Amino acid sequence: MASGEFAARQLEKKRKKWKRKHRKYKKKRFGRKYNLLEGSPQGRGIVIEKRGVTQKQPHSGIMKCVRVQLIKNGKQLTAFAPRDGAIKFIDEHDEVIVEGVGGAQGGPYGSQWGVKYRVTHVNNQALEMLRTGKKEKIKR
Repeated sequence: MASGEFAARQLEKKRKKWKRKHRKYKKKRFGRKYNLLEGSPQGRGIVIEKRGVTQKQPHSGIMKCVRVQLIKNGKQLTAFAPRDGAIKFIDEHDEVIVEGVGGAQGGPYGSQWGVKYRVTHVNNQALEMLRTGKKEKIKR
């Protein structure tokens, strides 16, 4: 390895090369490629199917989730339907708004295996209002 008096150019080149391979640098520099919402806080999509996702060890519950296809880029993601009975108000072909769950570094939250998003609105109605009975779901 060159580390002599005239090696500055080589050292800079190597430092750049290894910096580009670092995961945090990639995320900071090219973050939109790794985030399905492409940097935005929320995204609108269409529900493709309902599904139950099993949790990681040591938990054993089945989480109620939906598969959503985003309108802005056509990518699919799995979104969590939070709290009791929320999945009843989400049907296939409904329009939903999803947001990040808030795990560390954009990852899953707790024992939720690969689920990084949650549903907040269904057909422009807040899911929490539908769940508590304060509003009724709009039929399309």
